[in-house]
Amino acid sequence: MEDYLSEKEQWEWVKTQVRDNGPGVVLAIALAVAAVFGWRWWQTHMDARQLAAGGQYMQMVDALEHGNRSQALVTLGELERDHAGSPYTDQAKLLAARVYVDDGQLDRAAAELAAVAEHSKDRDLALIARVRLARVQIAQGKPDSALATLGSPEQAGAFAARYHEVRGDAYFAKGDKPAALREYRSAQSAVEGNEAGLLELKIADLSAAGSTPAPVAAPPAASAALPGASRGAASSPAPSSQAAPSSGH
Repeated sequence: MEDYLSEKEQWEWVKTQVRDNGPGVVLAIALAVAAVFGWRWWQTHMDARQLAAGGQYMQMVDALEHGNRSQALVTLGELERDHAGSPYTDQAKLLAARVYVDDGQLDRAAAELAAVAEHSKDRDLALIARVRLARVQIAQGKPDSALATLGSPEQAGAFAARYHEVRGDAYFAKGDKPAALREYRSAQSAVEGNEAGLLELKIADLSAAGSTPAPVAAPPAASAALPGASRGAASSPAPSSQAAPSSGH
């Protein structure tokens, strides 16, 4: 009704509502104002926290680029303490896992990757962590654990090809060459570039009658690029939800 009233009439209507309904109207207005300002405060607060987490993540990247691994791990601890639920903390854990693999500390690498795989709120980061964890488990001589970590490739979405390939590596490590070949062929159509070349070599080795398949390449988790590289994570903090990091696929 008030849509058809003049400005003066609308003001008179508001005063009448306040007079007739008293505290109820005042309380409703107060709650509405509190909700609006509360939401704005929360958004500002969260934006500030994300900026802080992104800044700490970049500090960790910078420390690694300068070879200061000790400082990088200290920064990871600060991220875990101050921003436990942030995607930046998850990406920092992926970086830490690479550091541990480079140092031959596979158990510690597996622990960091498992934490992201199980607890990350970012589905893409969780899937990437599973792939890297499976590679570490294969390097540890635990192919059955790697298969359990990966689960079904159908649940991996855009990462299904990578899941098939790593499952193939796990089956190869188990000595199940027919299963490995099936997995490699399932992955073949969806990979490109150098990765496609390596996959073709694996398939050729397993397909050649009477030949001995070449050893599966060492798990690339140790030499993987910085997580989030495809969206510039190493040069500027960008929320992980924008795109899946292509280097971790």
